[in-house]
Parts: sequence; structure tokens; C-alpha cells
Amino acid sequence: MSEVDKSIFKAYDIRGVYPESINEDLAYKIAQGYVEIIKPEGKVAVGYDVRNSSPALHAEVVRGLTDAGVDVVDIGLISTEMLYFAVGQYGYAGGITVTASHNPKEYGGMKMVKEKAMPITGETGIMEISDFCVEGRSIEADKKGSVEKKDIMTDFANFTVKFVDTSKIKPTKLTINPNFGFEGVVLKAVIKAGNLPIEVVGINDTPDGNFPKGRPDPFLPENRPEFIETVKSSGSDLGVAWDADADRVFFCTSSGKFVEPYYTNAALIAYMLKKDPGATIIYDPRYTWALIDSAEQNGGKAEICRVGHSFIKLAMRKSNAFFSGESSGHTYFRDFWFADSGILPLLEILEMLGATGKTLDEILAPYYAKYFISGEYNNKVADSQAVVNKIEEKYSDSEISKLDGLSIEYPDWRANIRSSNTEPLLRLNVEAKSEKLMEEKRDELLAMIIH
Repeated sequence: MSEVDKSIFKAYDIRGVYPESINEDLAYKIAQGYVEIIKPEGKVAVGYDVRNSSPALHAEVVRGLTDAGVDVVDIGLISTEMLYFAVGQYGYAGGITVTASHNPKEYGGMKMVKEKAMPITGETGIMEISDFCVEGRSIEADKKGSVEKKDIMTDFANFTVKFVDTSKIKPTKLTINPNFGFEGVVLKAVIKAGNLPIEVVGINDTPDGNFPKGRPDPFLPENRPEFIETVKSSGSDLGVAWDADADRVFFCTSSGKFVEPYYTNAALIAYMLKKDPGATIIYDPRYTWALIDSAEQNGGKAEICRVGHSFIKLAMRKSNAFFSGESSGHTYFRDFWFADSGILPLLEILEMLGATGKTLDEILAPYYAKYFISGEYNNKVADSQAVVNKIEEKYSDSEISKLDGLSIEYPDWRANIRSSNTEPLLRLNVEAKSEKLMEEKRDELLAMIIH
């Protein structure tokens, strides 16, 4: 590769079309750049997702690291949460997993961490790694690193089932939709490790890097109907869906209601604070009221943070916060090295259902009755800052925050307008004390953004 496409180096990870923007040659260079910039002092774990391009890219990551003198632990085919587990649990100096998350099948990419599963982002190494690759630098160590293969599935499964009180989990029929990623395999190992009384109804649960039903993102509206219908037609007690690398998780109630993560996060906060009284949660400006209320009404504390996993993980470490959940489906736990997981939220919800004797519909009903949200609207605009300035001027009598984009807040409604960190879009989220008011303000703001 003679020219490096710098646009594939994102705020939180690396993603590009294979083999045009990312290929084996660049994978090797990225691994070498990782060594040069991060300077890991010890072994580095390397894994990969189900994409067809991932094994070849993974092989070159391993070669790039070992040529630079780094010892590699090859953990093979994994979900992204398993990388965080490996680095944190075994005390490795860092980790790389070859994944393009929920992007379409033609994409390849990487997510990278330092020791203790601390994220590497655009501000903490990714852009420097990009420069290393652009400049065509390389490292040839006097002594090559070694490679050992390690199957971490059993250890990961055993860890997760100890995270909750499995004795509270009642017999459950569970519809799962891993979107052709690896999490269905992971869940079955977890069920076996905990001897959990779960009957699985699987759709799209055989790993397939071709992603035959399109983009492997369960949050897309077009990917929900099959999932919802299977939950209802199978008589399942609960449905769970993950994106392809399983660091985002979504739920469906037995009545067929696809749940915005805002609501499940509020319920989890209320339930988990009973096990960790007085603890702190981190939330971001997109939706806030239910999370703040859920924390404060159950004896906890709530602290705000910018959107994005790197900011959230840093804020959690600073406050030793026990939990954070994003409306995008990322869910973070202090006792999981402040990292996000797709399995742990499911286990917590299964425990909560068993402990309360309620369905998820019943648990969420009070939140739906009090907090009304728009869902996220994304629009391409020619001049996003001009639009934001116009909105700020119109609502200048509101309580205004510029922590992340523009947040405007009144006693009965609020909104957050921010530019995407990963795409050329302006994102809008609105919440209100009534559905009518939410819809009115949503439409009012959208008219200002679009025109």
C-alpha cells in the first residue's frame, strides 16, 4: 500500500473498506505503530471477529507485533468484550481485536486497548499510529516476539456468571439475535458455565462474516421486525440482540416492545444500586432525566460526561463509578475494568426479572409513563455550527450547556444537538414530560435543522 487513507483512523477505533482502505499491509503497519506509540511492557492479546477479512488482517497484526519484539497471546475468534476481559484478567500490557463492529461486511478494522483494558482513542494514540503508518516507518527488533494461543472462553464464561447471583435467575425462554456475530456462541458457553435455566430461541445465531441480512446492527429499524416477531411467536420471556462484535446490546419485551437502552439503563441503575448502595453512575447529555432520577431516588449519585466510550471510561475511573449506559447500547461496569459488555447487561436483567418476579414490560412501565424520548435523528447539514447557533439563539432563555454539543433544558422538556464523532451528521435527541410536548419540540427542532 503506497498511500494511507487517514480517514479510517477514527475517534475510537479504525474502520475502512477491505481491501481498498485497510488491508494486510496496513494491518502490519498499524501493529508496528501500536508498539512504537503505546510501548507495551509485556504480552499483547490479539483477537478477531467473524468477518471474512478478519483472519488475514489478524495474522498480519500478529506478525507486526512479533517483528517489533512483542510477545503475543493469540486469543482467536472473540467478541470485543472478551478482549477487555483478557487484558484485564490476565494482566496483559495491551490488546488489539480485528473488528469493524456493526459496519457492513466489506469493512475491516481494529479496536485497541492499553493495560487494564484502558481505551486507545484519537486523543491517546490512534492519530499518532496513523502518522506512523503515513510516514512509512517500521520496527525490526533484534529478537522477535513469541506467539502463544490461548482459548479464553471458559475463563470468560466463568467470570460472567460470578458477576451476578445466578440462583435468582428463573427458567426463561430467551430469543437471541447476534446478527451473525459470535455472541450466540459466547452466550451458550455462559449458560453452560452457570448451568442457567435458559431455553434459547436463536435467529441469525450461526456466525457468518457475509452478514447475509445486511448491516449487522440491531438498532436499525429495518433489523427489528424479525427479532420482535420471533420473540412474540415463540412465546419468549425476553429477547436480546447484539451488534456483530457484541459490545452493544438491546432488549425486546415479551409483548414485542423493542426497548430503547435509555429505559433498560434506568431500570438497571435502580436494581443494581440495591447491591451497591451509594455508588455513582455516569450519564451523557443525550437523555438524562430517567438516569438521574433512578440514581438519586435509589441512594446513588449521578455525574454527567461527554458522549463516547473513551470519555465515559475515563470519567468512571475518576469517580470509581459502578455503571454507565449509553443510549447507543454500550453498557459499562466498574467491575469489568470500566469496559462495555454485551453479556453482563443480559445477566443483570435476568437476575432482576427473577428477583422481582416481574416481566420486563412491568419493570419498564413506570419509566415509559414518565419519560418520553424522540429517538435519535441524524441529518446531514452544510454548516452544522450555524444550525447550532440558530438553535441556541431561539432557546436562549433555557438552561444551556455546551459540555457536548448544545444542550437546552426547560422544566418540562430538554434536547441535545451535537455533531457526530464518526460521521458528517448533526444528531438530535429530545425528551419531555409528555409525548405530545416531545413530538412538538422534536418537530420544531427538526424544522430548524433541515431548513
